[in-house]
Amino acid sequence: MKTVLCYGDSLTWGYNPEGPARHAFEDRWPSVLAAALGPEVTVIADGLNGRTTAYDDHLADCDRNGVKTLPTALHTHMPLDLVIIMLGSNDMKPAIAGTANAARGGMQRLAGLIHRHDYSFDYEAPEVLIVSPPPLCETADPVFSATFQGGIEQSSMLAPLYRDLADDLGCGFYNAGSVARTSPIDGVHLTAENTRAIGRGLEPIVRVMLGL
Repeated sequence: MKTVLCYGDSLTWGYNPEGPARHAFEDRWPSVLAAALGPEVTVIADGLNGRTTAYDDHLADCDRNGVKTLPTALHTHMPLDLVIIMLGSNDMKPAIAGTANAARGGMQRLAGLIHRHDYSFDYEAPEVLIVSPPPLCETADPVFSATFQGGIEQSSMLAPLYRDLADDLGCGFYNAGSVARTSPIDGVHLTAENTRAIGRGLEPIVRVMLGL
């Protein structure tokens, strides 16, 4: 039995821009990935709305700093064979960080935590798969447009930055923007069709990384 942790934000939680607030369980990309991999792989979805790679959101109702919450998640779900990280969209908020390079630095910190975490019972560190989220897009929604001001250009830079980082760190890499597009309803989130596409797209590389 293999275990995969999907660590992300609202795109992993399954935020539905069309409403209601959350996609059906079977439409979320970790669920699609789990169904594709079969019963020999346990896929755990840890998605938190608003989660950043490594930055505090001082207006948030809970701790959304991914670096602060990751060690607890690693210890909660160990032993793990693979951790998939898809974060960076919320880093595009000017009030949080506002640049793709800042998100790259946060992703580097997350990968380092996974590699060097003090796992109990002599469990080995899992492999890491870095996923760049689909870039933001234009939206007429005034709240999201203002919150992510300037984020479209910066988010389009995440994929090459994350790809190079993954090469440097010996991690896997997947560009979710190669199969999915954000919805113009809010410019950030995914329709059911697009989030399912990420789950399907991840299956081949996850199989290789798990040795299946």
